[in-house]
Amino acid sequence: MRSGVIAQKLGMTRVFTDGGEHVPVTVLKLDNCQVVAHRTADKDGYVALQLGVGTRKAKNVSKAMRGHFAKSKVEVKRKVAEFRVSQDALIPVGAELTADHFVVGQYVDVTGTSVGKGFAGAMKRHNFGGLRASHGVSVSHRSHGSTGGRQDPGKVFKNKKMAGHMGDVTVTTLNLKIVRTDVERGLLLIEGAVPGAKGGYIMVRDAVKHPLPKDAPKPGKFREAAGEAKAAPKAEEKAEATADAAEETK
Repeated sequence: MRSGVIAQKLGMTRVFTDGGEHVPVTVLKLDNCQVVAHRTADKDGYVALQLGVGTRKAKNVSKAMRGHFAKSKVEVKRKVAEFRVSQDALIPVGAELTADHFVVGQYVDVTGTSVGKGFAGAMKRHNFGGLRASHGVSVSHRSHGSTGGRQDPGKVFKNKKMAGHMGDVTVTTLNLKIVRTDVERGLLLIEGAVPGAKGGYIMVRDAVKHPLPKDAPKPGKFREAAGEAKAAPKAEEKAEATADAAEETK
């Protein structure tokens, strides 16, 4: 089981196929999506990757979170989330996931926070038909009508569909297809609509109800942290220097 990614929703557009058909797509951007920490079975009781995305001023983050990011040697992130993974799918801390983590044609599940609509009536919130336009109905044409309470049971049951707060909830959409990826700009083009407002953060993971494509990279596609890349030559230089010193001693 591979890790997912955290992406920012930029909006919707369309792309054209070779046959001239247009496909509506949602554009998601991977804004420096890095591995912040590991969750292990020995220490935490489960295996997962903690990812962070975006940037934030250090003064706007708690002291504990500043220490958490400093320990991982990554910049302060705006959004942090965890993805359950298998033991062999752990990605090094500090590595940056790229857009080609997913392959074209692959199906993914996306999770986001739906657009808040505020207080909405029963017709908008639950698609009720409303009351009659005439014949005794006055003023309350768009009301939900009777809620069913009489002497028995003498109350309104829980979860009765009524007017109230609409939207601003976590929504998961299954089986959306990856239409195109742009590694240089860090873009994912996903067919169809994705829950959430523009600028919101979306979690994208491999589809549960579709098999993973054979050409999908495992444990994922990522770039190593810059600090680790610089540290490797130094270690090699030390090894060479040790070898040279040993030869001189001989």
